[in-house]
This record gives sequence, structure tokens and C-alpha cells, in this order.
Amino acid sequence: MTEEKPQDTMPPSSALSEAAAAELLQKLRYKEGNWIEWGKACHALQKAGYDPKVIFEDTGFEAVVQNQVIVASQVYESIASAQVDPTVLSFCAGPKSDVLYEFRILNQRQRAEAAVLAAEKNLDVDGAHLVARAIKDFARISMPPEGFSNCAGDIVAYVSWKQARQKKDLQERSRLIAQGLKFAQTQTAREQIERLLSDFTIEPTRKAPVLPTYRMDTEEELPRIIPLAGSMPLSRAQLEAVPTVEQTEPFRVVNGTGSWVPLPGWQVILRAQDPVAILSRSDLLPNFPVHQLEEIVVVIDRKVKTWDINSYFSIESGDGIEVGWFEEAPNAPILGQVVLVLRPKRILDESNITSPWQMDD
Repeated sequence: MTEEKPQDTMPPSSALSEAAAAELLQKLRYKEGNWIEWGKACHALQKAGYDPKVIFEDTGFEAVVQNQVIVASQVYESIASAQVDPTVLSFCAGPKSDVLYEFRILNQRQRAEAAVLAAEKNLDVDGAHLVARAIKDFARISMPPEGFSNCAGDIVAYVSWKQARQKKDLQERSRLIAQGLKFAQTQTAREQIERLLSDFTIEPTRKAPVLPTYRMDTEEELPRIIPLAGSMPLSRAQLEAVPTVEQTEPFRVVNGTGSWVPLPGWQVILRAQDPVAILSRSDLLPNFPVHQLEEIVVVIDRKVKTWDINSYFSIESGDGIEVGWFEEAPNAPILGQVVLVLRPKRILDESNITSPWQMDD
């Protein structure tokens, strides 16, 4: 039988030769070794650039199975390095890739404790999921509850005890009590759970608060982020050096370095194809409607370079740029059209914006 080479893959990396890759693919194809070795083989092939789809076509290992054995084999190595009892490692290799996959959310110490408990109780994937989630949640508690220790069995017992106290249904309550007694590892934990057999007090379930969720209803509520070229005076090179910004919807996310100006989603801003912002003083603009000297933002659309008598433009002037209105087409290069001149906000008392409203009695 002729060995087929994988097709449509990236070239193998220097860390994995073509011969080594073919050997790993054969191991997977004929399921040689155990699932831990399969996970290592899948991981090595993927790191070398082999697409999971190609590995599946060549070996029969679906992408989801590749992911499970890769992650589970890494969890196994983590547990092995914690120097647990050999009987625990034997259980994990059992095969128990689905069980170990559940322990991926835990750190090394927690994984080792969970593995010891899983081996002791001969847990399946559902039991492993219960243990992993209980340990993860318990780690967020600042102080262990009265009667329960930090060992993995007591942690699961505590979660069962807590849930049982919140149940009105006697059948479900009894199931959780039995579950807690199954996992409890200390006498004090068992005593806490056994009290529920005679104490039928229901502990109200605490509901999570509503998330502060909002939806923006208008274009103006969603700003457009404009790159800032700098402050006047500027050179043509400085203006043209600012890269064109691409936005990612639906939140208009932009990536890049430098300075930025957020502007409301006004139509004039949304229509601009290649806007760039410039900081300037009001006295540097012609025909500015207010004589008060203040800092302003001038937005120039670099895409528009055709003269129009009804618009202001930025042109090259000497060693810098100039913003102006031209009765006739200027003989200097047009660098862009002025689409917006923004004056700073004018608020008499900014503290009123952030303070709650107050009304006199």
C-alpha cells in the first residue's frame, strides 16, 4: 500500500520534517499508541502548519476530536508533573480524554486535586464537569464556608449543599444531598449536609442583577474616530503621512498608533471618505465667524481634491499647508476639502454633567 502525502498543507516547519509528519499521520491513521500520543501528534502537526481539515481527511480524526485530545494531553502532562500517585495517572490514561478535557479551566494544583478525586470516585465526563466548575467557582470565595475545607471533595460537597438549600422540590433536594454526601471528605462537611435532612428551611436564590445593556439608536451616538495629523502649522508631508483608517462594524473599531479625535456621527463626518483632523487656532482660518481666540479642530477629507467655489480647501503653501476659500481654482496642489470646523464645547459647570440631579424640596 502506497503512503499518501497530505495535500494542500502549509510547508512543514523546520521543527517537523516531512518524514516525521508522515510518521505522525500514520500513527493517527492506524490509531497506534494511546490518546495521549494522538494529542501530541495532532498538536505537532498543527504547529507545523497542517490544517485540521487536512488531518481529518488523512486520518479520520475530526477537528473537534483533535482539539479534545490536544487539550486533554496537555492537561495530562500538567497532572503528571504534579507528581500524583501512579494509580491516578493510570485512571487518566484510561482512556479519559473527555474527563481531562473538563479540567482545562483549572490551574495545575487544581487539576491534580480534581484528577485524584476523579480517580477515587471513578467519575465520568458529567462528574468531571461538576468537579471542575465547583473548584473554579469556589476559588472566588474569600473564606471557606463553615464546616467545609479546601479539598476538592469538600468543595463539590459545599456546592451541592448550597444548591440543596435553595430547592423546594424534595426529590431534587434529596438528589443534591446524596451528591454532597458522596463527595464530602471531612466529617464536618458531612455533618453540615446531614443537617439538611431535618432542616427544610429554604434559602432564597439570589438572582444576578440586570446587565447595564444599552443600544445606540442614532448615528450621532456612535462616534467616528478620526486620525489627528497634528497642530498647525503643518507640512504637506505631515498631512499625507497619516494612514487611511479602516473601521470595523458594528462599533466602528479602529486599529493603529498615534493620536485620534472622536467626533459625533454627523452626516458630514460619515460622508467623508478619507478624513484627517488638524488642530488649529481660530485666527488661522479665514472668515471665522467669532473673533474670540480658541483652539479648534479642522477635519479635511483628503479624497476630495477637485476645486469647488462653495467649499474651503487645504492647499500646499510654501513649506506648509494653508486652509482657505478660493474664488478660482488655485494653482497650488489641493490636499483636501474642509468638511468640518469644530469649536470646543462650552459648559458653564462640567460637574453638573456627572452629578445626580438635585431638586429643592
